[in-house]
Amino acid sequence: MEEPQASVKPSRAAVRSAILRFPQRNPVLCISFVLAVVTSFIIPPDAAYRSYIDLKTVSCLFCVLAVVCALKNIRFFSRLAEGLVVLTGNLRLATVALVCVTFIGSMLIANDMALLTFLPLGYFVLASTGTERYMAPVFILQNIAANLGGMLTPFGNPQNLYLYSHFNIPDGEFLRIMFPPFLLSIALILACCFLLPRSPISLQRSEKSPLPLPRTLLYLALFALAIVMVFRVIPYWIGLCVIPAVLLLADRRALGQVDYGLLFTFVCFFVFAGNLSRVEPVRELLGNLLGKNPLVVSALSCQVISNVPSAILLSRFTSDYRSLLLGVNIGGTGTLIASLASLITFREYVRHNPNRKRYYLGVFSAFNFSFLAVLLVFSSLVG
Repeated sequence: MEEPQASVKPSRAAVRSAILRFPQRNPVLCISFVLAVVTSFIIPPDAAYRSYIDLKTVSCLFCVLAVVCALKNIRFFSRLAEGLVVLTGNLRLATVALVCVTFIGSMLIANDMALLTFLPLGYFVLASTGTERYMAPVFILQNIAANLGGMLTPFGNPQNLYLYSHFNIPDGEFLRIMFPPFLLSIALILACCFLLPRSPISLQRSEKSPLPLPRTLLYLALFALAIVMVFRVIPYWIGLCVIPAVLLLADRRALGQVDYGLLFTFVCFFVFAGNLSRVEPVRELLGNLLGKNPLVVSALSCQVISNVPSAILLSRFTSDYRSLLLGVNIGGTGTLIASLASLITFREYVRHNPNRKRYYLGVFSAFNFSFLAVLLVFSSLVG
């Protein structure tokens, strides 16, 4: 009679532990939910709430994430990247290759997914060649590459997707705004790679099995559909109908792997920002601050509440989308919470080096605040 009870207790303990760990693993989601609830007492729910949520942004983000999960399940990105890194002959060139694939990956599959895909590859390179002592700078450069590489495309960073849709920014103008800091970011990141030694390394592919061609072509076609949906070539509801339906048959696991926490975070911040925009003192305060220097205000806001919430909140109080777009992208560097993607890198590093948190944070801050300062000055002068 005691054995059934013993089997039940661990499951209850596991559930209790998961509940207690949830806020630690999803701090921004929990904060956004609390803020949405609190401001709902200030501005009680009414018909205006319907206008808060940008369904197009949420739909496009869902479709892009779902297809990227499907491509990741066949290891499409990691296999291509691994083939490139294997061709390098020393640590410096391997770091350049890792940074470049992360940079390009963030332009196509979003910064957080690029890190989830390519940080394990970075660890594989370092662990396989006995150069783990350089893990902090390599991971941090990959992190900066993910945050800044995604600035060039509307779907590269979640805040870009929102601002692109919210302000209906023309494609050509979006590229003109982001291209100068994008080029400078490439130059700065590559320059930092040369701080690493040219220690000889030798790598071999971890697996030789080819990509499944039919699935690869199918998922790439779905990815192309998601991209034309983001760029407003087709109505977003077409992609929202087709992509989940196809994945339900081809890889339903990908639908379950979508970061629904991120989508719900967007919804909560839509409610929070919509409510704050109807509070007159807050409207006046943020309007005055943004009227003085929207670039600096938006970049500094990211250091405290992260770049996605900053984009959603501040978009309600300014029409200067150029400065806001630059600020929330550049502002992804700086503090550890300036970009949600940086928390992914921190967790991955600590998993391998649990006793070197302070060292990592020191190196992280030195690199990130240097990038933040240089890019802010550059963008201010170019603007």
